[in-house]
Amino acid sequence: MDWHQQYIGKVKHAVFHTQKTGRKRVVVSTEENVVASLDLRHGEIFWRHVLGTNDVVDGIEIALGKYIITLSSDGSILRAWNLPDGQMVWESFLQGSKHSKPLLLVLTNLKVDKDNVILVSSKGCLHAVSSIDGEVLWRKDFTAESLEVQKVIQLHDSGKIYVVGFSASSQFHVYKINALDGELLKHESATFSGGFVGEVALVSSETLVALDATRTVLVTIVFKDGEIKFQQTYISNLVGDTSGAAMILPSTLKGTFALKINTLVLFIRVTGEGKLEVVEKVDHATVVSDALSFSEDKQAFAVVEHGGNKIHLTVKLGDDWNSDLVKENIEMDHLRGHVHKVFVNNYVRTDRSHGFRALIVMEDHSLLLVQQGKIVWNREDSLASIIDVTTSELPVEKDGVSVAKVEHNLFEWLKGHLLKLKGTLMLASAEDVVAIQAIRLKSSEKSKMTRDHNGFRKLLIVLTKAGKIFALHSGDGRVVWSLLLPSLRESEACDNPTGLNVYQWQIPHHHAMDENPSVLVVGRCGFSSNAPGVLSFVDAYTGKELNSLDLAHSIVQVIPLPFTDSTEQRLHLLVDADRRVHLYPKTPEAKSTFEQEISNIYWYSVEADNGIIKGHVIKSKCIGKGADDFCYDTGNLWSIVFPSESEKIIATVTRKPNEVVHTQAKVSVDQDVMYKYISKNLLFVATVSPKASGTIGSVDPEESSLVAYLIDTVSGRILHRMTHHGAQGPVHAVFSENWVVYHYFNLRAHRYEMSVIEIYDQSRAENKDVLKLILGKHNLTAPVSSYSRPEVVTKSQSYYFTHSVKAIAVTLTAKGITSKQLLIGTIGDQVLALDKRFLDPRRSINPTQAEKEEGIIPLTDALPIIPQSYITHSLKVEGLRGIITVPAKLESTTLVFSYGVDIFFTRLAPSRTYDSLTEDFSYALLLITIVALVAAIFVTWVLSEKKELREKWR
Repeated sequence: MDWHQQYIGKVKHAVFHTQKTGRKRVVVSTEENVVASLDLRHGEIFWRHVLGTNDVVDGIEIALGKYIITLSSDGSILRAWNLPDGQMVWESFLQGSKHSKPLLLVLTNLKVDKDNVILVSSKGCLHAVSSIDGEVLWRKDFTAESLEVQKVIQLHDSGKIYVVGFSASSQFHVYKINALDGELLKHESATFSGGFVGEVALVSSETLVALDATRTVLVTIVFKDGEIKFQQTYISNLVGDTSGAAMILPSTLKGTFALKINTLVLFIRVTGEGKLEVVEKVDHATVVSDALSFSEDKQAFAVVEHGGNKIHLTVKLGDDWNSDLVKENIEMDHLRGHVHKVFVNNYVRTDRSHGFRALIVMEDHSLLLVQQGKIVWNREDSLASIIDVTTSELPVEKDGVSVAKVEHNLFEWLKGHLLKLKGTLMLASAEDVVAIQAIRLKSSEKSKMTRDHNGFRKLLIVLTKAGKIFALHSGDGRVVWSLLLPSLRESEACDNPTGLNVYQWQIPHHHAMDENPSVLVVGRCGFSSNAPGVLSFVDAYTGKELNSLDLAHSIVQVIPLPFTDSTEQRLHLLVDADRRVHLYPKTPEAKSTFEQEISNIYWYSVEADNGIIKGHVIKSKCIGKGADDFCYDTGNLWSIVFPSESEKIIATVTRKPNEVVHTQAKVSVDQDVMYKYISKNLLFVATVSPKASGTIGSVDPEESSLVAYLIDTVSGRILHRMTHHGAQGPVHAVFSENWVVYHYFNLRAHRYEMSVIEIYDQSRAENKDVLKLILGKHNLTAPVSSYSRPEVVTKSQSYYFTHSVKAIAVTLTAKGITSKQLLIGTIGDQVLALDKRFLDPRRSINPTQAEKEEGIIPLTDALPIIPQSYITHSLKVEGLRGIITVPAKLESTTLVFSYGVDIFFTRLAPSRTYDSLTEDFSYALLLITIVALVAAIFVTWVLSEKKELREKWR
């Protein structure tokens, strides 16, 4: 019923380990803060560590041939991992008072007592660390000089290093240091009037190339024999007149560096006199690898260029640009986008010549290994960075099958049985075994590409950070289709495209046989909320982009409306940064439907930084720039301003719009009826005192408090307010039916807590007289308005909870009859299913017999953690970020999808599968039992007739 997939994310750094003995592997670090060792043959994960959210990996190297060295957290944490199994060997914390660019260098040629010295430049200091135990050998502080270190350079076959950098943007410094003890041997400095921008290319141990402050001049810096020389070369002299800022690409090529101006890439050689000459110009997407040392001090590097649906991989000698060691053309799926990074590695062929393999990182975050002109393996690591998820139904199974399909199925059936026979007789080859497994998977009910009557088979439509959208089959997790959205790719018109959300756009109920559903992907061209928005419409069955729109307005909020047009497209409101709303789809029919319901449309906005919540209503058509017939101005209906000196908003949550509530009435133990206050307009808000908005323990309990609010978003009325003194965030909450559960930290008890608030409608409490109900003298059918002051009563309770929490969700079912379970994503990256009955505010220490019969559990101060209740079993969803629940057609069952760096899917039955038979139910035994009973009835009837006949003859 469940599946689990492991990923690593977009690769930033990679080091190869391909010794003659042992497994060949590549160790990588990624943008998801993962350090992983991958098998070079198949791309599988040997081991993997997911570091914290703020523990960003800055560099990775190999030391002593057996340790992986990682630098992270802005150069403050240095770790060593055992290469074969990934166990951490040691960890060092590097001190410093100033932020600086983190640099990592392992001095492989310098060994002291069989120890590689590790040099780390960070926090304004240079640290030398032992690779055996992580001890800091010496430390050199550059804070007094205000030096921004750019490079740490090892001098060949000596224990000396150069540390070069800038101060005050125009002063260039060179420090010569003894790497053994940190002794300063020489310090030289010189001033360059044009200033430096901070990007540096190292072309030899004594030559650098930098850009001046205007990015129009390349400065060759030669520091030799205690003298520093600057030589200026105007970029216009190398390439002619160009517009656009120049940028030095990071690389470690010997005697050569790469300069990028817009899409133009220049490869420039530095001659012995410090002069620059252009070796090659490339006017399309190009990526260069770092230099790779191989046989007898030779160096090679890889250049990857795009050409149509192919990529051209060229491996060149470091000192001879015209000699190509490898030149290959690889067929590449255009849906993967451009190449973003390339890492090259060499191997020795059987004829003793050198071959090269390349690890390529694509625009869609996928990872490929290319060798001998072929893709050996690939990984879809974009799925490690899922932003949003929605679902789609699979196609309806169509009646009628063609003759050709019958013949094909008959052939496949015979082929399958033949392969299974070979497998039974142990005559199957490795290819046959793979084919048998594929046939079994294909014939499995759960992996069919059509709907099932229980609603278990669905498409999970996921949007990733790379701007790629995937359709995953809920049966086995396979990728049905994927699409790198053109509207979310970086271009001249759209810098820094960012995906926001994915919504169901069109769900054809009346034309399900001949129309496909579609989804709406919302994004923006930039990181700020004022950036213009982009929309993309994608067919949910084929993955084809139906349409895309580049909007003139921004998108800060998307409101799906509960209305559809005649083509069953759902209406959406897009709110821009000027608080104007735009209606989509832009059709006369959608406009007519919307304007009929315009008086019933309200929404709210939360300004967490300013501590303001506002309610909005539509006033009139837009006037002014960017106005059209589908644009509307809005007005503020109400606002709640939280005092900034005492409260800060840290969490808001509301009910899911698709949640179904089975009944409003709740019968208590004394046969009393309580009516749930059911409103889709309720908003839960959690605020804390400003001092308590930091990390846990950063404030005293007396100075900290957490306040929970229940607010009606139509009228702005605060229905309930509760204060937790001595409590602190972060707060994770979930809202369902008439109750909200939220998780926080209790500073006084030094423990996490979970609280529950249930809200009931007292205005319907009089509807208990049977005679009045029969005569119709009740208000159960009276409309409920948010403007009528509600008579509500709340019940609440708090419990200790052992774990820190990353996410909370609640199970959803088709009719809302099945009891609820909370799905809690724990700090251990597992998902715990907790029965809502444990969070019933009516729990008491000694429940009465009637309360026990109702199912009320005796009160305890802490919520139980039952090991069998982990729906992820022994698996982890590393880097857990979200939990999505989707109702199946079968009332007892809900579908659960959790995602982070990994993804996990399962089916859950909170009240057991009371409305269906289990999958392992023996239908054969049932049939035999029925036949036996029918036979027994027939035999006994015959015997009874004979006995009765004998009685009559007496």
